[in-house]
Amino acid sequence: METFPKQYARTRRFTVGAPRSFAISPNGHSISYLQSSSGSDPSNKLWIHNPQSQTSVLLADPEDLKGIGSNHEISEDEQSRRERVREVGSGIIAFSSSAESPNVCFTSDGTLYVANLDSREITSFETVGSVFDPQINPNGSLIAYVSGGELRYLDSSGNDFLVVGSQNQHISHGVADFIAAEEMGRRRGYWWSPRGDRLLVTEVDNSNVLNWHILSSADPSSPPKSLRYPKAGTNNPEVKLEVFTLEGDGLPIDWSQSAFWEYLVNVQWTEESSIYLTVQTRDQKSMGMLKVDSETGAVEEIYRWSDACWVEIIPGSPKVIGGQIITVEDRNYARSLVINNHPISGDDLQVRSLINCSEQGVIAAVSSSPLEQHIMHFDFEGKRTSFTEGPGVHDAVSNGETTVIQCRNMDVHGVKTTVFVGDSLISEIKDLSEKPVISLNVNFHRLGESELESVVLFPQNHDDTKLLPVLLDPYGGPHAQRVRRVQGLFGVSQWFADQGFAVIVSDGRGTPGRSPAFEREVYGDLATAALEDQISALSAAAEIYERLDLDRVGIRGWSFGGYLAALAVLRRPDLFHAAVAGAPVTDWELYDTHYTERYLGHPLETPENYENTNLCNEAHKLESPLLLIHGLADDNVVAAHTFQLSQALLEAGKPHEVLPLSGVTHMTPQETVAENLLRIQLRFLKKSLGIDDEGDK
Repeated sequence: METFPKQYARTRRFTVGAPRSFAISPNGHSISYLQSSSGSDPSNKLWIHNPQSQTSVLLADPEDLKGIGSNHEISEDEQSRRERVREVGSGIIAFSSSAESPNVCFTSDGTLYVANLDSREITSFETVGSVFDPQINPNGSLIAYVSGGELRYLDSSGNDFLVVGSQNQHISHGVADFIAAEEMGRRRGYWWSPRGDRLLVTEVDNSNVLNWHILSSADPSSPPKSLRYPKAGTNNPEVKLEVFTLEGDGLPIDWSQSAFWEYLVNVQWTEESSIYLTVQTRDQKSMGMLKVDSETGAVEEIYRWSDACWVEIIPGSPKVIGGQIITVEDRNYARSLVINNHPISGDDLQVRSLINCSEQGVIAAVSSSPLEQHIMHFDFEGKRTSFTEGPGVHDAVSNGETTVIQCRNMDVHGVKTTVFVGDSLISEIKDLSEKPVISLNVNFHRLGESELESVVLFPQNHDDTKLLPVLLDPYGGPHAQRVRRVQGLFGVSQWFADQGFAVIVSDGRGTPGRSPAFEREVYGDLATAALEDQISALSAAAEIYERLDLDRVGIRGWSFGGYLAALAVLRRPDLFHAAVAGAPVTDWELYDTHYTERYLGHPLETPENYENTNLCNEAHKLESPLLLIHGLADDNVVAAHTFQLSQALLEAGKPHEVLPLSGVTHMTPQETVAENLLRIQLRFLKKSLGIDDEGDK
């Protein structure tokens, strides 16, 4: 039988075969989406689903398209975009749909295509170079795209026109800058006007951003990659905005208001004369909405909200609909839906994202418990109508009338995708992802005085009388949860449990979904509370389960979890006896501006926050075995983090192990790498904790 590590890697973490990326046609009669043909096929295809007939039809298969288009190599911008969104699939990975026509556009193997949802005719287009982020205009007649830092567009006859470009290699047009894409969720750099005859375009100038170099290959003849990386305390790229006509005439927009606003968070252009911009200050304590006159370029601030720590960016928010300003803000004990400065969603709900805003109200994803997420409609007086009731985590796409809801829970593997018209369920789209070869043995708990949402996993077949070594498997940092009522979150943890561990996964202070105050417990210090909560969860679990062997405790994690794992063995070697730290941040001054300064402030203003959380300063404390793993091609947490900690450990005379991964980025998508990394970690933990290694199961 195939082993779990191999299946986990081959199926790209069981994402292959699941339907995704939904777009609802203007009339609501069809739904476009991406899905591969099986749980072992990583190549996504474009499908059309008819909710009324409850059928899906294949529209575009990358294999069939190879004969009708001339391929370009995938551009560096596209490769970077895939890294920012943690894309592990292949084939057609994104498409753009028209608001008023049945046309959609997409790329496959670097070639641009347009497909008509009604006739199902597919046309390929010749372009001047590689194609990045193609977007069709609202009436479906023009397609804009980025190539080599230039913004261009094609008409229906295939004529290719330049909108704007630059001879300066550090300036690009129509591409989201690194900070916007990685940290703010804005992955677009241009937007069509509602009439489809003008374009709002970003100009990103990286000239004054730090220039780093990444040597990611084992081939000594390969040149290093140059990376403009805005580390904490240094210059961000300069981002400008202009409205362009199709002839290339530009109207500058002074959105930064004499540099008061640092970050362009998102854009809404739904009224021909007015553009709405969401902006944020460098310290992230204030967020604002600006109204831009698209004809004159005049800018007016129409709304602002602030917080003593930081203002959180919420997907889909804010919006202006019919004169109503719709935001999501932290008020009292909740992350609230706010209409014209009045919270309407109550203190019992945490609003996670806005899905659709119209003059009939707002559809939002909300949580009453961190473990679950539901889809709910609010009218402007606050009346609630719930779309979902059963346990699990629900996400949705909606045009206000037709809604696609995806549910993941503990009862069913994978994702259940249903289509509603109004509040009536009318159709379902089948999930083709594979079922894991292992079964879960998960126990949910609220552990410690803080009642931390946690799970404890045991081997499927274990002797209750024997002590089990313990493995903590956290992320433990802001913006991510490990503990929710979703089967797919616990496969790797269960595999480690089946190798003879009791595995504890716990979401401590700083993790989302519980309350704004709970998230802000890490403000100014990303280390202390995060580690204390893992210790609290360990202690509380040991009181419940006497068979936990506290003399053999390991911890593993990736990214922030890697930081937390290394921190644990440095600060508490009495409790943690081995650690695997994957892609850890070791010095927060080496991480990017937007993420780091949100929690630790500017390094020149609060240097103590960086000093107190720098792992290199505590290298002399290491007493337990530590394995550091890092992808050399990682442009998010660069490998210098691991190398600097390793150097500090060496200078302190502290033995440790380092595993560099040639050509691997932050998300380790390569199949053999993903498979063998699990086995390498297991062997290290068994050896370090004195466990007989009988091979993995």
